[in-house]
Amino acid sequence: MDKLFTDRLKRAKWAYTTRRVDRQKAVGMLTDLLIPRAGDLVLARVESIGHHRRLELTTSRRAEMFEGDEIVVAFGNRYAPDQFEGIVPESLESCRLVAAGGVAARILNRHRRMKRPTKILPLGLLADADGNRINLHDFRMHQTEGVTEKPLTLAVAGTSMNSGKTTACANLVKGMVRRRLKVAAAKLTGTGAGADYRILVDAGAEPVYDFIDAGYVSTYRIGDDALHDVVKVLCGHLEKSGVNIVIMEIADGLLQRETAKLFNMSEFTSRLNGIIFAANDALGAQSGVSRFTSCGLPVIGSTGVLTSSPLATRETEATTGLPVYQTDSLRRALVAGMIYNCLNNRRRHQLRQANG
Repeated sequence: MDKLFTDRLKRAKWAYTTRRVDRQKAVGMLTDLLIPRAGDLVLARVESIGHHRRLELTTSRRAEMFEGDEIVVAFGNRYAPDQFEGIVPESLESCRLVAAGGVAARILNRHRRMKRPTKILPLGLLADADGNRINLHDFRMHQTEGVTEKPLTLAVAGTSMNSGKTTACANLVKGMVRRRLKVAAAKLTGTGAGADYRILVDAGAEPVYDFIDAGYVSTYRIGDDALHDVVKVLCGHLEKSGVNIVIMEIADGLLQRETAKLFNMSEFTSRLNGIIFAANDALGAQSGVSRFTSCGLPVIGSTGVLTSSPLATRETEATTGLPVYQTDSLRRALVAGMIYNCLNNRRRHQLRQANG
């Protein structure tokens, strides 16, 4: 083992996306003409600071980056209409940090309001003692058998990123905890983000998972089998955690490819007792609710950015015929209890239908 290299890795900033990695496995670096794969760990040097000035560490703390710093991140794809679209590059040439959680990619598109992403230079892929590249998939949780008595399951979906999904999930967790219920939470799709994970922990959910626990740096551009794998792994572990309710965030909007596929996947939808839809305005809420109800999915109400406007809230209630939950109200025990009872009643109805 090269002690100088080991010390070098200790000094490097390890990103949130690497949180499951056993660092002692990294004893070497591959620098040949290699084609990176999603999830491969790379030691990179910060070349120039752009949009992301801070890197989310494995603890979710945001660490300031300086030019010349060495960081350990994962190659991956990113879908973020308000920020960047990026894909795994085809070589170890200079690329970009497209997510604060630690995702290295070749940039395809950026929102006009965004600065150029931080530029990084890959120095090499991390390797184990046998000379094999280290990938997040090496440290994943594996599929587990489900349980007979499953907890209630609520999904929060939305029109797009920044529609209020993460805030709604965190407030729902806090409200259920205040109701003295045991809550587990997960971000089922998206891009590795320490802040999203940490807010669910801080709200009182236990356990909390995301797709990194299933071995994926992000879910953008993954295949159908991989998406099915994420569902089986995370939902299986959530259901075995002994909680009363599971709250899951589904990233991005309903038109995003993987999100659309997820809500067409019976392995996922059969687990749902309810869906709350987050939107920026009344028309978005109406469209999302209509889409779910036309597919027979159990949407129970709306929330999100639109609730900042009393007029938009009123329009949403009128057009959907469903409750609109003020985002802040979701953390109240009374409101959380109403939602929990609604989910319980829906499950009883589903069971009655299943039993004829």
